[in-house]
Amino acid sequence: MQSKIHNVRRSRRNFLSGNHKFGRIGVLAVVAVGCLLALAGCIKNDIPYPRIQPNFLTFNVKGQTKGTQIDTINRKVTVYLPETVNIYEVDVESYTVSEGSHVVGDTLSRPIDLSSPMTVMLEMYQQYEWTISADQPIDRYFELDGQIGTSIIDVPGKRVLASVTDAVGLKNVLVKRIKLGPENGGMSPELQGKTVDFSKPVTVKVSFFGHEQDWVISVVEEEATVTTLRADGWACVGWVSAQAVEGKDNGVEYRLLGDTQWTRVPKSDITFNGGDFLAKIPHLSPETTYETRAYSGEEYGATLQFNTTGTRQLPNSSFDEWWQDGRVWCPWPEGGEQYWDTGNKGATTLGPSNSVPTDDTSSGTGWAAELQTKFVGIGMLGKLAAGNIFVGKYVRTDGTNGILSFGRPFELRPTKVKGYMKYKTAPISSTTTGFADLKGRPDTCIIWCALIDTPEPFEIRTNPNNRQLFDAQGDYVVAYGKIEYGENIDQYIPFEFELTYKDVFRKPKYVVLTASASKYGDYFTGANGAVLYVDDFQLVYDY
Repeated sequence: MQSKIHNVRRSRRNFLSGNHKFGRIGVLAVVAVGCLLALAGCIKNDIPYPRIQPNFLTFNVKGQTKGTQIDTINRKVTVYLPETVNIYEVDVESYTVSEGSHVVGDTLSRPIDLSSPMTVMLEMYQQYEWTISADQPIDRYFELDGQIGTSIIDVPGKRVLASVTDAVGLKNVLVKRIKLGPENGGMSPELQGKTVDFSKPVTVKVSFFGHEQDWVISVVEEEATVTTLRADGWACVGWVSAQAVEGKDNGVEYRLLGDTQWTRVPKSDITFNGGDFLAKIPHLSPETTYETRAYSGEEYGATLQFNTTGTRQLPNSSFDEWWQDGRVWCPWPEGGEQYWDTGNKGATTLGPSNSVPTDDTSSGTGWAAELQTKFVGIGMLGKLAAGNIFVGKYVRTDGTNGILSFGRPFELRPTKVKGYMKYKTAPISSTTTGFADLKGRPDTCIIWCALIDTPEPFEIRTNPNNRQLFDAQGDYVVAYGKIEYGENIDQYIPFEFELTYKDVFRKPKYVVLTASASKYGDYFTGANGAVLYVDDFQLVYDY
């Protein structure tokens, strides 16, 4: 018994003296924890909560025509609706938000009114205001017999303005077509097919989805039957808009400034929309002044001048200039101008660069870009990195995600992009939410170009919690074009795709040109082993 007591006492002495495995530090730690617990009730917590913006990740409504646009920078959600959907009672089918956040209140649990933007609060420590709005294009028109050009339809003001020749007059004007609301709406009085007195404005009541709007229609007389409205020059192409009486011999002609002979634009290069028409004049000389005018029968509109611009190619579009900064391959000369970039800074956080120079080129000389899609990392501690190259700059890495600046200043208007490429596809091995059905299918590469009108380069963020990707249908897009291939192309082939302009008179501010071995690489979906080779990109300025 005494031996046991002695051993216990010795163990206690060792513990208190620091000879026990916990030692004196252990005792002090226990005492400190006890003190903290004792004082916890009387210590004021002044540590502020972190400021983390909660975001909508998905947002789906019944009847939408395409995917929702989520802008996490401006905290905006835009849904796209056909005109048959009741915009006053839109059913929210589903939505997801950042982990740890929630919608304040139950505003989304019942049909919502998107006839004007609505505000929703998301909360994660603090509340953040989000705006939800609908884009619902409605096909509106108003056409008269003997009308000059097309009508001006002022949707916010609920007004319509049309012009007719003085030969038609205003007393008895035939309304050929009219539609001012959604296709399942009504109008009172009904004007289509009727002869109407427009010597003073006419008010009609447009009804749809249980709502009514009063529209005011005004018609004026004009002496001129043809008007040259606007002319603008690209590098090798001219554009002229005009209006005249529909059904007549309408068109556009042009000449070099100082010449006496006019050249008429072929009808195949003119787009007619009622009495409005737009002429495309290709094969012009850069940096040259031309004259143009519209005609209708034997009558002519005013003569306008326009100047064509110069041309320009993107720096290092042959991909001959590279240098290596540590493990990161950079597609520009060391110490020189950086115009292109890749996702290598993100890929090299877990592995080597996957967008690299190669001497396997289309011409057999110089260098090209080899863009490899790879799973970088070890086991579950990794991520798919799509091989890519783009005009812009890799800004920084957000965890294992990238933040990119897409675009470089550019105000010219090319018509096409061409170059050389070859591709090795592979079965898609990695997928993320929404792309699971693609697993095992051949990967698809993509090369695309856009001209955009934004205040600054477009920021790409691939983090699912605040993802922002490029939307080819976005209102900031002036022109866009692309090619995709989902099969093996063993030898270099030339490619070419046209840029489609939404508005030929709108000038861009930035150009974006990018190529990726995996079409859905932004979503970390693609095939480990897919490789895209690109070489000798070129902008074309004529049709």
